[in-house]
Amino acid sequence: MARTTSIHLFPEPGTVIRPIHVYSEEQTAQIEELRQYAHTLVLPESDSYYNWELRWLNKPDTIPRYMRAAKWKMNDAQKRIKGTLEWRREFKPDLIPPDEVKIESETGKILLNGFDKDGRPIIYMRPGRENTETSPRQLRHLVWWLERAKDMMPPGQETLVIFVDYKTATLRTNPSVSVAIKVLSILQQHYVETLGRAIIVNLPFILNFFYKGIAPFLDPVTRDKMRFNPVVTELIPESQLDSEFGGDYEYEFDYESYWKQVVDHCGIAPDGTRLPGYFDGPKSAITAPENGVVPTTVDLEGVSKEKDTEARHEALEEEAIF
Repeated sequence: MARTTSIHLFPEPGTVIRPIHVYSEEQTAQIEELRQYAHTLVLPESDSYYNWELRWLNKPDTIPRYMRAAKWKMNDAQKRIKGTLEWRREFKPDLIPPDEVKIESETGKILLNGFDKDGRPIIYMRPGRENTETSPRQLRHLVWWLERAKDMMPPGQETLVIFVDYKTATLRTNPSVSVAIKVLSILQQHYVETLGRAIIVNLPFILNFFYKGIAPFLDPVTRDKMRFNPVVTELIPESQLDSEFGGDYEYEFDYESYWKQVVDHCGIAPDGTRLPGYFDGPKSAITAPENGVVPTTVDLEGVSKEKDTEARHEALEEEAIF
């Protein structure tokens, strides 16, 4: 396959989205109870962050994720979601301006590209490509990518893959244990039930201490999702997997091209808000039928924002596989 700078923005056609959560009547009632509680905490309409807070709360996966994370214990679920609402108001993860964190992406140390066999978007992390000094911006950069991964999840998918490649990593480039603990705290407290799988490859012996250092801070559920040096082609379609890891995908990182593809696809405005028509996520047409199978996908990026519904339907009829 020829080398390409184009990234994978959709799962492979025919991908069956997994896992799909089905709830009992009792669980559905608990979800609704937590939803009503969360809405009592919402900011006043006069607050500039009101619409963004409501946007997050109203996403179909938000409330169920917090109930599952709390193991269906209402008091714990309420405490967790209240904590995240407070964190989001301060951090504003959905409003990080692209230019604030763009410099962190110059070397491709974090790449969002492709999907696993269950339709989870993949975030590649390569500590060996570290290009900046430790700062709060590094953390905001990671959160920016978590939000973009959420944007790219196909309907029904609630989780992502974090793929850590330690090739060329050194003690100097690897994040400190303290930074890793901050990252874990955000993942485990404010992106609950979002990590579907963590893949770690090429871990040098000298960095084993790093995982021993963070082990006490790993939630048992998170620890169970970690896989060291697995057969990656069993987890990710070869067409979506970088050839560096045994796939057929000959991806060539080009900083400006990569950044533009992600920002355009997700409709991120320069100030961190969304372009018209992108408030609820990418405009690319991807729907999941009841059986959870990802159909052929269509990128509507080329369809003018001024086009009406008829034009969008015409675009859907043109089958185009990425």
